[in-house]
Amino acid sequence: MHWTNKVIIVTGGSAGLGRTIAQHFANRGASVVIVARGQERLERTAEILRQSGACITPLVADVTQNEQVDRIIAQTIEKYGRMDVLVNNVGQSDRQMITDTTVDDFRKLFEINFWPIVRCTQSAIKHLERTSGSIVNIGSLASKSVGFHLGAYPATKFALAAYSAQLRLELAPKGIHVLLVCPGTIERDDAGSRYDNKIDNLPESARQPGAGLRLSALNGKKVAKQIVKAIERRQAELVVPSTAKLLFALSHLAPQWADVILRKKFNQQ
Repeated sequence: MHWTNKVIIVTGGSAGLGRTIAQHFANRGASVVIVARGQERLERTAEILRQSGACITPLVADVTQNEQVDRIIAQTIEKYGRMDVLVNNVGQSDRQMITDTTVDDFRKLFEINFWPIVRCTQSAIKHLERTSGSIVNIGSLASKSVGFHLGAYPATKFALAAYSAQLRLELAPKGIHVLLVCPGTIERDDAGSRYDNKIDNLPESARQPGAGLRLSALNGKKVAKQIVKAIERRQAELVVPSTAKLLFALSHLAPQWADVILRKKFNQQ
């Protein structure tokens, strides 16, 4: 598939997987709009990506605000006249015992991990319908299976999986493709330290990527490549690593046995 003259919006596009996805689309010839709250890092990322000749437009916005979401969609259409892919990449993990996770904690994480996806999708649908475009929702292995010490995170990601499934059913007649991506932990520079302020009264394993889940960290470039291929094939879901699908199936068919496997994967007795 040729991506030249295609327009991609990536939220959370200034760092991490979002930045890598933006880079991969740009390398394929697409025009990419990267969206983030922090202007300095956003501009710095745009300059780095442009060094390879990429067409990058940075837009500062807080996607927890309706009017700012509508603005970035409108600015994209005004500049390019179209949009072909919306990548809903904004998200945040958590570290807490579920019994210590308050209603406010749940509310705050849903405001980051779920409602922005709804806002961006609602604002973009009419434009994606014109191009038979794609909505890509970046979930997690926690969209399909739970873990230890993840607080409200799995609840927000399960909600995203349900939302993606319903979008897929209802938007298919409009020609819009919906892809849910469920990746494991992505390699990052601050792995092992980013939760230092959240692990009081939690085991040391909670500090680690995936809260200590025994799976190798994924290479972001390889994941981005898989995501673009999944869009081209108009897949419904992408699970990385694919072996996790067996656990997902078992969690529906025999949840108690799935719990046994999860305890082993998290080194829990």
